[in-house]
Amino acid sequence: MKLYEKSNTLSERLVKTDPRADERVPDGIYRRCPICQTVFTAQQMDEYQTCPNCGYGFRISAQKRLGWLVDDFKPLFSDLKPADPLKFPGYQEKLAKAQAATGLNDSVLTGKAKIKEVEFNLAIMDPTFIMGSLGSTTGEKLTRLIEVATQANQPVVIFTASGGARMQEGIHSLMQMQKVSTALAEHHQAGLLSIVVLTDPTTGGVTASFAMQADLTLAEPHALVGFAGRRVIEQTTHEQIAHDLQQAENVLRHGFIDQIIPRQAEKQTLHQLLRLGGRQND
Repeated sequence: MKLYEKSNTLSERLVKTDPRADERVPDGIYRRCPICQTVFTAQQMDEYQTCPNCGYGFRISAQKRLGWLVDDFKPLFSDLKPADPLKFPGYQEKLAKAQAATGLNDSVLTGKAKIKEVEFNLAIMDPTFIMGSLGSTTGEKLTRLIEVATQANQPVVIFTASGGARMQEGIHSLMQMQKVSTALAEHHQAGLLSIVVLTDPTTGGVTASFAMQADLTLAEPHALVGFAGRRVIEQTTHEQIAHDLQQAENVLRHGFIDQIIPRQAEKQTLHQLLRLGGRQND
């Protein structure tokens, strides 16, 4: 069974098999879960955009997640915009398209958040912005957010969703792994709580650094969590890997995740954890 396919909608698959189907089935009417293969109508999904059968969370933008996750949010560092250090062909056009589609300056939304009475610093990576790739500005925003949290004696929550380091920035993107990790280590040394929530997908350099360095590591059901992709692993080892090798549930069984939390329970769970472990200002 394949974990992910290019088409998640039944209407898209009908169009491929019947050229007249696009006249009968408008796009987006049906969805198909890439995990359990359940087909359902868009109306059957709630505001959390999860599969009604297995609870898999479809990939959503940072802004959409923010809508149901917190009670208040004030963005930080929205003035920082990515550069093109390598003059990579087509990169400026790709950035402009992603910025127009998401309303973000880069692949992470950062700011000060509040759930009920608890204040904390929040970062949400956006898988719809060049696959949530880790670029120089992404790393800078995350680093600054963590440093602000350390100075204010407040906890940090990071929602990860990434295909890894952004190839258009080469070594500049890889350096962000060390930079964010250092800021997170200093936050930890100050005795402050950090929480990472792994969402689909969390891979590459993000998994190899700050995604696995928080005090608490949570994950959404069936989220893809790993370093290299399935095809790379199988081509390198010349073996076929288990279909669920990189699912969050398997990663949990091997001790790299503390708990799997459905989206519907994330707000309440974060509130409880932050109240217990966060240091609040008077």
